[in-house]
Amino acid sequence: MFPREGGKMASNQEPVTLTHVLHDFDQCVDIVHRHFPLLSADIVFFDHLIDNNALERDILRPFANIQADEMHNLLMDSQFRAVTDHKKIIEGILKGDAAVFHCTSVYLVALYGPSSRAIEQSETEAVIIGPHDAFTESAFTNLSLIRRKLKSSHLKVVQLSVGEVVKCDVFVLYIDGIANMDYVNVMIERIRDIEIDIIVDSNMLVQHIDDYPNTIFPLFLTSERPDLIVSKLSGGKVAVIMDESPSVISGPTSLFEFFTSPDDYYQRWVIGTATRILRYIAFIITITFTAAYVSITTYHYEMIPENLLYTLIESRNRVPFPPVFEALLMEITIELLREAGARLPSKIGQTIGIVGGIVIGQAAVQAGLTSNILIIAVALSAIASFVIPSYVMSASIRFARFFLIVLAGLWGNFGLMVGISVIIIHLSKLTSLGSSYITPVAPLEFQDWKDLFIRGPFWMLKERPTQSRTRNKVRQKMKR
Repeated sequence: MFPREGGKMASNQEPVTLTHVLHDFDQCVDIVHRHFPLLSADIVFFDHLIDNNALERDILRPFANIQADEMHNLLMDSQFRAVTDHKKIIEGILKGDAAVFHCTSVYLVALYGPSSRAIEQSETEAVIIGPHDAFTESAFTNLSLIRRKLKSSHLKVVQLSVGEVVKCDVFVLYIDGIANMDYVNVMIERIRDIEIDIIVDSNMLVQHIDDYPNTIFPLFLTSERPDLIVSKLSGGKVAVIMDESPSVISGPTSLFEFFTSPDDYYQRWVIGTATRILRYIAFIITITFTAAYVSITTYHYEMIPENLLYTLIESRNRVPFPPVFEALLMEITIELLREAGARLPSKIGQTIGIVGGIVIGQAAVQAGLTSNILIIAVALSAIASFVIPSYVMSASIRFARFFLIVLAGLWGNFGLMVGISVIIIHLSKLTSLGSSYITPVAPLEFQDWKDLFIRGPFWMLKERPTQSRTRNKVRQKMKR
C-alpha cells in the first residue's frame, strides 16, 4: 500500500496551515503557490488541473481589485467553500480546486478544467448507421452524453468513491421506477466493499464486482457508446460510470447481449435479424472449426468426402507434425499477428496484419510446416472472431478455442463434445448480479426470444427483458 496522504500533518486539533499543505506537496514541481502580501492571502493549485480563465475570473481579478479589509466580504461569496479538514483540502487540490489561505481560514474554489479528449467516434464499437459519439475519460462529459439522450428526472445518479490512496469518483445510474432496486443496491454495496490503493479504469473495476472473478467470460457489459448504455438503462439495467475511463459498465447482463449491436435496431428488422444470425454462425465457426479439423484429420478420416480426402492427403503429405501441433502453431501465429497489429500504429499495424498473414501462411505451406486446408480453417476462424461486436467476448472465445483444440487432439470428436459440454455447464453456472448468465435460455423465457437469436419488429418488442426483473414491464404501446 502507498503511504496515506496527509500523513505528515500535525494533530487533528491544530488548525490547518499553509505550511502543512505545502509540506504534503513537498518535491511536487507541478504545484503552484502564489502569495498576495497586501491581502495576507495565498493560493495553492495544480496549474494543469484548472481552467486558467476561471482562475483569472474568480480569484486573480477580484484579488487585484480589492483592499485587505475587503477580503472577508469577498470570501463570503458562494464560490469560496470554507474547509477545516486537512484531508479534504488535499483531495480538493488534487481534484482541480484552488485552496485559498487567509489568516487562519482555508477556502476551496472549484476551478477544474484540464485539457481533455474531444467527443469522437468509438474505434472499437463502430457502427454504420446511427449515432457516432462515444464516451471520453471525463465522467461529467459522459453523464452529459447520457442526459442528452435520456431527458428524464427519473434518471438517478449515485456518487461513490473508490480507492484507499487515490480516490476516484464512481457514478451509479438507474431509472427510478424501472430498475430493480435489488440490482442497484447490490451494485452499490459491491463498489463500496472494494478496498484497493487505486483503480484506473472501469475494466479493472468490473473485475472487483464480478460474481465469478475467475471465469474467462465477461459478466458485465462495458461499452463506449452512449446510445447502447441508454438502451440498457431504459431496459431496467444499472450503469456505472468511472471518472478517467471511457468505458461504462452495464449489468446485469447475459451471454447473448455480447452478440447484439446497435446496428441491429437502426436497420430493418429483417436485415438486423440476418446480421445477428450471421454473428452466431461466426461464433460457432470461430470456436469449433479448427478443433473439428484436428479431430477429423487425427481420428475420423471416414467423415471426409472421398473427393476431398485425396486433396487433404496430398496437402498433408509433406507435413511432419500431427494435426494438433500444426493447428496450435498456426493459431499462435495468428494471435501474434493480431497482437502485433493492435500494438503498432494503425497504418503499420494493418500492413503487418495483411502482409504478415499472407507471407507467413504461404511460406509455412511451401516449407511443409502446415497444410493448405488448415490455413483456410485458421483464417476463417480468425475472420469469424472479428464479427463478434464485443472485443472482450471475442478474446474469451479465442481462449476457449485453444481448449477445444487440445481436447480434439487428445480424444477426437469425443474430446470436442466433452469440451463443448464443459463450456456449456460453466456458462450455466455463471451469474451477473445474481441473475443467470444464459437467460432467457435458462431459465427459459420464451417472451424474450423475440429479441434473442432474431431481432423482432418493434411492434413485437413491447416488454422489457425479464432479466431486469422490473415491475414496469411494458416498454411501448403501439397503436398499429
